[in-house]
Amino acid sequence: MDHVIRPTTVEDWQRTKQLRLDALRDPVAHIAFLETYETAVARPDEVWQQRAAGSREELTARQFIAERPDGGLDGSVTVLIERAGTQDVLGGAIEADQAHLVGVFVRPEQRGTGLARALFDAAIAFAHELDEPRISRVRLYVHQDNERAEAFYRKIGFVRSGRSVPVPGDESSIEHELVLAREG
Repeated sequence: MDHVIRPTTVEDWQRTKQLRLDALRDPVAHIAFLETYETAVARPDEVWQQRAAGSREELTARQFIAERPDGGLDGSVTVLIERAGTQDVLGGAIEADQAHLVGVFVRPEQRGTGLARALFDAAIAFAHELDEPRISRVRLYVHQDNERAEAFYRKIGFVRSGRSVPVPGDESSIEHELVLAREG
């Protein structure tokens, strides 16, 4: 794998914006993301700059990217650090300091190459290396119909926690919470 896995900087904002827009055009975007292409493309540049810089109001966030030698981006994952006593992005109560992995995307031609695993390894290491808060769990959500993604998550050590929530805007669908059960 010739990619460099690293956190984004504000200078990456245009490329990370394009990667997100490409992700939202993916055939499974409707079950993988809680945002549409139309909503994302309408966001002002300042939002993309803040995301790339790792600032999201009071929330600690760090986006990791997979960068090719030519500077192109082939994937990303974002870590949201959620503090006990607050609410998560879906409105649920946070009971313990934890890392929430979101925005997972790897270009189709890079799937199955180990790139997604490398992104996850970097994101999970970041979460566990934080001094404050000390992370007690790493989690993510997966749509009930996103079997391919859930199979990958299970392969790298995530298991269903038993918690499921309705998909915002589509109460007939659910998202399953998965937690990292082992470093595997």
